[in-house]
Amino acid sequence: MDPFTFACSSELNLPLAVKVTRLEGYEKPLPYSTLLKRPDLRHRGSNLSPNSELYVTVQPFAHSKPLTVPSQTPYKHFKNGRVWNQWLTLPVSYSTLPANTQLAITLWDLSPINPKGGDRNHHIPFGGTTIPLFNEEATLRTGRQKCRIWRHKAADGFSDTTTPWQERKGRLRKGLDEPTVVVDEKQSRREAELDRLVGLMKQQEMGEIPESKWLDSMVFRQIEKLERQSVRDTLRPKQPIQPNGTAIKPSEDGEPKVTLCAEGDPDHIDGAFFLYIELPRFDHPIVFTDHEYPPPPASSIHLPLLPNASGVNFKPPPEVHFGPGINSDAANTSDTDGGGRLIRIYDPEVGYADNPAETKHRRLIRGQRNALDRDLKPNPKMRDFLNRVMLYGPTVELSDKEKDEVWRFRHHLTRDKRALTKLVKSVNWNEQAESRQAIALLPKWAEIDVDDALELLGPSVQNPAVRAYAVDRLRKADDEELLLYLLQLVQALKFEPQHTRDDETDSSLASFVIARSAGNLKLGNFLYWYLMVELDDEAPTHSAENKKLFARVSFDFMKELEATPQGQARRKVLLRQGELITVLSKISKDIRSSRGDRIRKIEQLKKMLADPKNELLDFDPPLPLPLDPDVKITGVIPEEGNVFKSSLLPLYLSFTTSTNSAYGVIFKTGDDLRQDQLVIQIIALMDRLLLKENLDLKLTPYRILATSTLAGAVQFVPSTAVSAILNNSKYKGSILGYLRFHNPASSDTPSVLGVRKEVMDTYVKSVAGYCVITYLLGVGDRHLDNLLMTPDGHFFHIDFGYILGRDPKPMAPLMKLSKEMVEGMGGVAAGTESQFEAFRQYCFTAYTTLRRSSNLILNLFALMQEANIPGLAIMGAGDAAVRKVEERFKLDVSEDEALGFFAQLIEREMGAWAPVLIDRLHGLAQGWRA
Repeated sequence: MDPFTFACSSELNLPLAVKVTRLEGYEKPLPYSTLLKRPDLRHRGSNLSPNSELYVTVQPFAHSKPLTVPSQTPYKHFKNGRVWNQWLTLPVSYSTLPANTQLAITLWDLSPINPKGGDRNHHIPFGGTTIPLFNEEATLRTGRQKCRIWRHKAADGFSDTTTPWQERKGRLRKGLDEPTVVVDEKQSRREAELDRLVGLMKQQEMGEIPESKWLDSMVFRQIEKLERQSVRDTLRPKQPIQPNGTAIKPSEDGEPKVTLCAEGDPDHIDGAFFLYIELPRFDHPIVFTDHEYPPPPASSIHLPLLPNASGVNFKPPPEVHFGPGINSDAANTSDTDGGGRLIRIYDPEVGYADNPAETKHRRLIRGQRNALDRDLKPNPKMRDFLNRVMLYGPTVELSDKEKDEVWRFRHHLTRDKRALTKLVKSVNWNEQAESRQAIALLPKWAEIDVDDALELLGPSVQNPAVRAYAVDRLRKADDEELLLYLLQLVQALKFEPQHTRDDETDSSLASFVIARSAGNLKLGNFLYWYLMVELDDEAPTHSAENKKLFARVSFDFMKELEATPQGQARRKVLLRQGELITVLSKISKDIRSSRGDRIRKIEQLKKMLADPKNELLDFDPPLPLPLDPDVKITGVIPEEGNVFKSSLLPLYLSFTTSTNSAYGVIFKTGDDLRQDQLVIQIIALMDRLLLKENLDLKLTPYRILATSTLAGAVQFVPSTAVSAILNNSKYKGSILGYLRFHNPASSDTPSVLGVRKEVMDTYVKSVAGYCVITYLLGVGDRHLDNLLMTPDGHFFHIDFGYILGRDPKPMAPLMKLSKEMVEGMGGVAAGTESQFEAFRQYCFTAYTTLRRSSNLILNLFALMQEANIPGLAIMGAGDAAVRKVEERFKLDVSEDEALGFFAQLIEREMGAWAPVLIDRLHGLAQGWRA
């Protein structure tokens, strides 16, 4: 056989598309007698003008059922002919289409009167046609297609369609008694010539015939003439012969008595129309292939336990009821009972996840090339292929070919630190020989980055040696950097391989975290509270298995802490912190449950804080604050206690510190702060990444600590909500007025827009930083009440209850950039002191910087997928949350294209009206509640 190159339709992940080109055809006008019977036909569009406006709908069908909604051409006014030249894209891909897919194409006419009555549905079918997408050889149709239009019929996608795109050879129109037709030889030769020219034209469009513009234009005009003549030949009266051999006599005007009638319409003069469409062309023929579904789940039957067939304990068969007339044992059962008994057969191949032949082939190939692969180097084409694989994000699954190539060049890739995570994905860890070879390469590998080490600690990696290698990389991180990832490292303990014995030693990750936390007060403080949240008895989402795991880690941490020189003192500090949080939780719950208005609750709070029984007035020695262990508090200031206006009534507490300053804390109960804690941690990490690139965007990552699943503390930052600033006449109702009030320009300092330059720079940078970060994290529910300003120009966001694109309000913006925020920079006018262009540049720099570190951010979210945080859990199982963040980074395009998208995003959000409406409605709702 000659070699034949083709592609499979199941691999064609492109949306189905069709180009509606033009409509050709002729039809005699309606006779006056018909218009007298049906005067409404006089005003139908196609009867008013031969080039009246029509629109086309295309809908795919299979098995006589629609596959998706129809797609429609836009309105177009025709002058000399009905020519659309419009591509329509349908919301279904070629890879999911069945072999019997048909395109139902309907042309719709407009009528001022509905023939069936009523005031609606004034569109009536001008005609329709149905074309199969695959031909008789199961090959996808491509290129130009000429489809017969059946007048006054909407296209149906039934398997036995009444509107086929081609008439059957040698027959008149459907509805006659199928007499034989005498074919004109001249007409037949013209049709053959037209088919030949159309075939040559398709070859030229595929590049098989060189172009010649002046000659091509002449040929195209000739083809159009032949096509119009073909339509006229269709209208020309033929001499049909009945089956008995007698000819059918034409009518007096020379036309055969063949009519096409619309439903409810009088007899219509015969006519013929053809719709020319174009289907996409591909480099190779596309042959239909079905999806290969995975095998059934693994069988629970073990061969060593089957000495004979009678010893097999099968699961009970499913209950099956046969329909009427379906009976496997008609002699013993009736049509109304459950039918015959099922025969259970053991299949030893059921349950294998892979093809045994392919598995053995892969094992043999990988084992034989071991000696040759050491000196194997890729050629330029393969090097480009491997570099493209190295750029994949952590969520991308490698194909079989990519895995094989990464394994084949594993020795060459040891110098590329990015390649280790790809090698781990490429190894079949169930094969001992292969896994031993992969583990032997770990000491030779170039030192990986922290983000790759975190990926190797995720749920997909179970090999202890690989996880131990990732932990060794983390040992080189200092305590400040480790603190940024400690929350995720605690969650990564859930992915450690399960031990077979309770007395077995801890994993390397747990031992590492415990040892580092025992030697550092700040790490130990946060590890203790992260473990307390996981051990919360009031959290129904925490499994008993995980609680047992973290209880053991907590016990080992306390045991390790005792072994340090200052271990006893630090254990006592943690105990005192726990007592403080317990007392504050009780006070918060008592305030919430007490009766009375807010004024009475405030007075009650002050009395509780001053009560000596609560031991909050004096801490001796000073106690490291759980929220920030670097701050040592000596007591609470009762007279400064306050209760905020909120449904959960959070408490404001002011503590005195060892430096005689005040430290404000908001304490909440009844609210899950773990999501806010995660977002603030990511913001702090992004701030560190930007500072590494010498970009200080003046972010305000205030501190949040969840002390349980429904309680926690938040650092209080003295600030004013943007909504309050805009409603204050003292600031002239603008952010710029607020900055001028607190930081007026002076003659001895540089100024911009009447504000000290360093303060304006702080405002512009902080707005840019939070615009980029809140967009990447998909922070929702943004309104002017959770945007805050400090007198020195710091702008920041609070309240991260909605992330990853979720928002309680419809038409929410992707990024919060209101008109008032832009006016605070001086507006967008050029030629003034406006800082808007500087804002844009800060946004672009921050976006590209964080985009280069996307793997680290994505891996941190991946490690949190089992944390049962509401905002992550609601996205679904697996890495759905990670993919939501990945979408915002636009990793599938180049950096220039990503910046172009972000520039368009800024322009779109500035001029959007939906955020303005949301802010107005939120302000009205808040005023009504007050």
